[in-house]
Order: sequence, then C-alpha cells, then structure tokens
Amino acid sequence: MSTAMSLRQDSTPAGDVRDRLIIGLDLPSVEEARRTVDRIGEAGTFYKIGYQLAYAGGFELARELVAGGKKVFLDLKLHDIGNTVEEGVRSVARLGATFLTVHAYPQTMRAAVAGRAGSSLKILAVTVLTSYDQQDLAEAGYAPGLTPAELVERRAVQARDIGIDGIVCAAPEAARVRAVVGPDRLIVTPGIRPAGAEAGDQKRIVTPAEGIRLGADHLVVARPIIKAADPRASAEAIVAEIAGAV
Repeated sequence: MSTAMSLRQDSTPAGDVRDRLIIGLDLPSVEEARRTVDRIGEAGTFYKIGYQLAYAGGFELARELVAGGKKVFLDLKLHDIGNTVEEGVRSVARLGATFLTVHAYPQTMRAAVAGRAGSSLKILAVTVLTSYDQQDLAEAGYAPGLTPAELVERRAVQARDIGIDGIVCAAPEAARVRAVVGPDRLIVTPGIRPAGAEAGDQKRIVTPAEGIRLGADHLVVARPIIKAADPRASAEAIVAEIAGAV
C-alpha cells in the first residue's frame, strides 16, 4: 500500500469493512480473551486491549494477535512526564500494534509523537472519556459551564497542531472534531451500543450506523460482542450495520 495514502486509507484497507470495527477484549485473563477471539473467528480483524487485560498478560497476547494477522489497539491512555511517555511509546512501538492511546495533554502528546518516530504505530489522543458529562467535568475542576463537546474541540485543535494521528471521542462530537482535524486524521469512537443494548457506564452513546454517519472511521465495541451468547454473530451483525452506513 502506498505511503502517500491518507492515514484513514492506510488504516482501513479498501474492501474490508471489518477493520472499521474494533472489538474490545475487556476480559480478565488472556485465556478467556483467546477463547473469545477463537469464537469470533474471521468476523473480527481488529482488537482492543485495555487496562484489564494488558496487566494480566495482554502484551504477549498483542504479539500473538499481530503474528496471526490481526490488528491491535493498545488502549493504555498514557499520561506522565514527557520522558516517561516517550520511552514508553518507543517500547510499545516494538510490539507491532496499530494504535496506542495517550491522554490529550500537550506535553504528553508531543512526547508520544517523538516516541513513535520511525515506526508504523499511530497515536490516538483521548479527549474526554465517554463516561463523562458536564457535571463530571465540573467535579474535576474544569470551568463551570464547560461542556464535554467544547473540551473535545479544544483538545482536538491541540492534537492536530502537534501531529497526532487521530482522536478518540464520543460519536456525538465526531462531526465537530472532523471540522477541526480535517479529512485525513482518524476518528475512533467508543461508547457504541447496538439498538436495544444496555448503556452500562457510558453516557454519550450511539448505534454503529449512527457512529459511522457522524464521521467515525473506527468503532470500538466490547460488551455487546464479548458478552453475547454468540460473539461471532454479534460481530457480524455490527459489521453489516457498518457496511450499510458507509
């Protein structure tokens, strides 16, 4: 694939809509994650490993998935002093993952961009967690009246100017982010729930079709797939919904 292609084209090969679905392996053990991946089979091409699994042996699983031809999104949300983030990202780049998240603080983002230099790893900036609403921001000490959408936009501008590869945001903010970052940077959206699924701890959610129509490149779905009686069928249904909305 030509390196001249845009970031969005590079991350999602033409004709394989399955890559637009990132399946969250939010599971307590590598053994359970392996079983889930096996059950999903070819319906899943892209997997997210977050805190729960990463600290239970998930980094070795990431290597296995990459070796098996799958793509991996390490959702580690790094945030520390610059040198620590830079060296951490440099280590992560050697795992062969496709995406890595950092929190969208300017110093952290600059360090992450420096750390991934020379690799194919793409850095995604987490703007505002999808479990946060305006009251949560106020409790965290942000200016009274600041909305999640406003903070997302502010951080997206900083991420764009620093050279971050993509943004993680809730789908309702995707169009606003796209207007800021332009057509070539990625937008990855968690908080996706198929119609009828429980919201859980998410507060700003949409269906898969809505997420795509709002401008997301990749949708992150965990519980509606991994907790389903038939994870493969659930993944296939979501991919079909994505395909219909593309």
